[in-house]
Amino acid sequence: MKFVTGTIKSTHQELSELRAGGWLGRTVTLHGAVHALREMGGITFLTLRCRDGVMQCVFAPGILPEDLAEESAVVVTGALHADKRAPGGMEVQGEGIEVLSRPAEAMPVPVHKWKLKLNLDTELALRPLVLRNLRERSVFKIQEGLGRAFREYLSGQGFTEIHTPKIVHAGAEGGSNIFRLEYFDKKAFLAQSPQFYKQMMVGVYERVFEVAPVFRAEKHSTPRHLNEYTSMDFEMGYIDSFYDIIEMESGYLRYAMDLLDREYADDLRRLGITLPDAEHIPVCSFREAKELAAEKYHRPIRDPYDLEPEEESNIGRYFQEEYGADFVFITHYPSKKRPFYAMDDPDDGRYTLSFDLLFRGMEVTTGGQRIHDYQMQVDKMRAKGMHPEEFDSYLMIHKHGMPPHGGLGIGLERLTMKLCGLENVRYACLFPRDLNRLEP
Repeated sequence: MKFVTGTIKSTHQELSELRAGGWLGRTVTLHGAVHALREMGGITFLTLRCRDGVMQCVFAPGILPEDLAEESAVVVTGALHADKRAPGGMEVQGEGIEVLSRPAEAMPVPVHKWKLKLNLDTELALRPLVLRNLRERSVFKIQEGLGRAFREYLSGQGFTEIHTPKIVHAGAEGGSNIFRLEYFDKKAFLAQSPQFYKQMMVGVYERVFEVAPVFRAEKHSTPRHLNEYTSMDFEMGYIDSFYDIIEMESGYLRYAMDLLDREYADDLRRLGITLPDAEHIPVCSFREAKELAAEKYHRPIRDPYDLEPEEESNIGRYFQEEYGADFVFITHYPSKKRPFYAMDDPDDGRYTLSFDLLFRGMEVTTGGQRIHDYQMQVDKMRAKGMHPEEFDSYLMIHKHGMPPHGGLGIGLERLTMKLCGLENVRYACLFPRDLNRLEP
């Protein structure tokens, strides 16, 4: 009888072990894919792509199989030596190689190159292969860091992680931008956001968060829209004002930038990223921000109720030029353009206690204080032409008592896009879904 122990015993080393020190001059064993092969004067330089980086391996003539090809899965054994010219300042003097598998065909794109220079459609069609490129991989390591920081920071602030349904009976945001589907003999939709459920869970845990996909049936074909994206949401109760939500997000951003600086330095360097200052983020009202940008850049205000993409860009530019700020919170959006659950400003009902966070000229967060009073919520629904009886399960929480609360949703792909300096949000999504794309 054999019993498992939950421990994997490996004779192989990881790059992180070698970087930690103590291995120079010793024989090491590494597994990975042959990222690149290059011959110089009879010597072959093999770049081994491992899960956490690359290692340069140098082989004398006669050691490597003649049919060894890029993207072969191999195990390399050899002595580790210091070499300032090699990636990471180390290289393996190859003594042996075991080929675990060979590709059936040559790669259609040279993923070992620094930049692939493919058009967007070609890159996305070849996404499973293109993602092997080191710079492409680094984008999603940065994205991992942003998501990891969100979980770590909020868990440290007393939040509970939840998982809410993505098949729902009604849209949380209203409007027509919702995917319909057949659910046995009932009408159902794909969730536009976890809004209703995270509010419900405030009555249970007080502070909750979720990182999960959301779906928008918007017929956009712009560099900033996806039909499925990852939303990092939180909701918190017993707030004094919606500025508590702003402060919580500011704390997350500080934590995230510090984590990336400490643990993702290779990826930051590979992408040429300069981390933004998250220590001093200005806060400006919607109306004032529009006026400041319109006056400085001589662009008349066309829509008094919302921010157009060009306005977002100009507002971001204004706060960068005037205050050196990459982030800016824009508060008090007009009630006309905010969902029915947004609390109106008691001092001026035309505006709401809500905000967006702009990052380098693009909205990456929407949040604010929610209505917690039952009658106030019912009245606002009716004022917007809605039928409260269609939202009985949602209104249950208001009817039976809720504290003042609020929250936000952060678009993970947009945040990644702007941080990495990408020109299209699709580059910040592993396998994008848009108007025309269901594969790969």
